[in-house]
Amino acid sequence: MPPSTAAPHFAVLPNGLRIAVAGMPGLTTLSAHLRWPLGTAGDPSDAQGAAVVVHEWLQRGAGDRDAHAQADAFDRYGARRGGGVGREHASLGVACLARDAGHVLPLVADVVTAARLDDDEFEGARQLALQELASAADDPGERLLEAAVAARYAGRYGRSAYGVRGHLARLSAARVRAIARARVVPAGAVLALAGGLDAATMLGLAAAAFGGWHGAAPDGVAPTLRPRRRVHRSGNGGQTQIALIDDAVRPGEEGWTEQAVAMTALSGATAARLWTVVREARGLAYEVGSGINVVAGDAYRLTHAATAPARASELIDVLHAELERCRDGLGADELRRAQRLLRAAVVFEAETSGGRAARLASDVVRFGRPRAVEEVEDAVAALTLARVNGFLAARPPFEATVVTAGPRPEGAWAA
Repeated sequence: MPPSTAAPHFAVLPNGLRIAVAGMPGLTTLSAHLRWPLGTAGDPSDAQGAAVVVHEWLQRGAGDRDAHAQADAFDRYGARRGGGVGREHASLGVACLARDAGHVLPLVADVVTAARLDDDEFEGARQLALQELASAADDPGERLLEAAVAARYAGRYGRSAYGVRGHLARLSAARVRAIARARVVPAGAVLALAGGLDAATMLGLAAAAFGGWHGAAPDGVAPTLRPRRRVHRSGNGGQTQIALIDDAVRPGEEGWTEQAVAMTALSGATAARLWTVVREARGLAYEVGSGINVVAGDAYRLTHAATAPARASELIDVLHAELERCRDGLGADELRRAQRLLRAAVVFEAETSGGRAARLASDVVRFGRPRAVEEVEDAVAALTLARVNGFLAARPPFEATVVTAGPRPEGAWAA
């Protein structure tokens, strides 16, 4: 059986940790992807960005290993680490040789179960959070995405994913340590494993490494949507950044797969509608894209591009027209191309242990269970033109929040 078709297995430990695994026969690698409910939306109102500091501090020593010894322990097995913090979750990803999984997974578990949180490592973690915030502020695209999320959500979920400079500057080790102990918990967390071990072995290794992790999940807060509106954030640069945000079908709801195919036809490749109309035919933007984002169960479509201020109003109007035109449906050739692209993307992602593990974790968060590659492929292949176009025709008329950043647009959208 090729790696991409390995059936996933799912289990829940007594501590609440959800585990999804997929064996990939023939691979010599194994990847782990851990997500737990440590997002910036859960930070105290006067300590926004604390989750980012916690995430870095956790990786600076665990158990009887200080920061240097912990790094050496991962390096001894050639393990590669990555991860980050979003509004909902923190994540930690590790890749290693499958034969070393029994040594590496306990090291991963130590990060969340036995972090030392030494005082002398705190300032370095805090400074890195401040550097990350500054880097995001210097990135026009990132500033636009942050502004778009703030325009979509009020309250906690509209906060910056990087925190607030003044809050980060005032954080103390004692405050952040208390936040870590309350929020680095298995309840609500997901561990996904994929690679060259059988499912039973991976489940056993996961249970042994993470079974001693304890703690109740913090209370969840549902996102609060803002009414549609027009937002501009002034900034430097030669281009006006543009984002249009509208409602989308949520994971698990009827129309999720139809939406995925329609989005691929809209923005999935250089032959997609937005690319050919906005870039090739009109030369309005060098890059343009649209995708579905999911936050705490809510889903929205984010369409973005950038252009000179003098052409920004024209570009917004063209984007509006193309997004409304989606309701007229796809052509047969568009559907076939979108289905091929989407099925190929599913398979390509599943051919690597890292891609497979990340997708398993995402599925558990979004759908409550891992999905087999064949299940996703078959759902896409089964779509007919009538079914997709019926879904699109039933969508409401296009209305969006419009966000611009940088130089103010000239013309009709200047306000």
